[in-house]
Amino acid sequence: MKLSLISIIFIFALQALSVLPVNSQQTDSCSSRLNLDVPFDTSSLNCLSVWSSHDFILRYVQTSSNLWSFVLSAPDTNSFVAMGFSSDGMMVGSSAMVGWISTDGTATIKQYFLGGTRSNLVLPDQGNLTVVNNSSSITSQSSRLYLAFQLNTSQPLSRVIYSVGQIGVYPTSPGYALAEHRDKVSTSLNYFTGTSTAKSPHTRLRKSHGILNMLSWGLLMIIGAIVARYFKQWDPIWFYSHAVIQSCAFILGLSGVICGFVLEDRLKADVSTHKGLGIFILVLGCLQVMALFARPGKESKLRKFWNWYHYSAGRILIVFAIANVFYGIHLGEEGKGWNAGYGVVIAILLLVSFILEFKMWRRN
Repeated sequence: MKLSLISIIFIFALQALSVLPVNSQQTDSCSSRLNLDVPFDTSSLNCLSVWSSHDFILRYVQTSSNLWSFVLSAPDTNSFVAMGFSSDGMMVGSSAMVGWISTDGTATIKQYFLGGTRSNLVLPDQGNLTVVNNSSSITSQSSRLYLAFQLNTSQPLSRVIYSVGQIGVYPTSPGYALAEHRDKVSTSLNYFTGTSTAKSPHTRLRKSHGILNMLSWGLLMIIGAIVARYFKQWDPIWFYSHAVIQSCAFILGLSGVICGFVLEDRLKADVSTHKGLGIFILVLGCLQVMALFARPGKESKLRKFWNWYHYSAGRILIVFAIANVFYGIHLGEEGKGWNAGYGVVIAILLLVSFILEFKMWRRN
């Protein structure tokens, strides 16, 4: 009786273990064999992982001199998946195949032309891809989406972009407007060696623009303002320290703005709000520099008005600079790490200001 009970438990354990391979099928791999109902042969596709953080797997093959077949595999997260082809690695100006299976089970795949960053510039059923008629499909299998299509081209563009949509948000008829993606990656695909590497266009210029502006307008300006307000008892050291810090901040900030103009020209990106804020900050910085040369003497009746202007313009500059740095991090899609790091530094400077303000209030 005991032996039979142990046997039963052992059998149930084996049955439970036998379920594990079923769950493992939810994760696709290049060793897995495709068994899809698609309009073309999938038996001889090259396979590689193209976006490991989202478990995107691409299969492709050149079927003939002017025919390429693609199957993109991605986890089904109740969102759209997209594969775009770009001349420069940027989303703007690229054409993409986008597919999704809505909550009612309707499967849709469309080509989109990404004419800009605004949703009204992302145009459905348009683009530069010559898609073979009746070759595109999207299917769901083992909790994964399989986006399949064929292109008529001698050589697809090597700069390939992948994106995943917001959870539970699908394009709907009649306009099929495409909502902003949840995440994306730009890659470079070598079709002959079967290798894919993540690429960020103009990486060095982007980093220079971001770091220079963050360091100058977003940090040094704040430190210079703290020195001017809370260390006047050490005269004239506070004044020269304030002047040197703000001068360095202005020079670095001007360099960062110039990098931004060059970057905008190369990327052809629509960042009008970020650009407008940057120009406004630069104008305030220029006015502050010019105000230094027009500073009245301490005994002048105009000095209090000059002080009022100088303090107000400086505070406005700092507020807009902090906001634009956070907005720039968002546009650059640098992730939560940069936001958290800059936020911690700003919080520390704010805490120091509160402490010094309290000490100054008690002293007065």
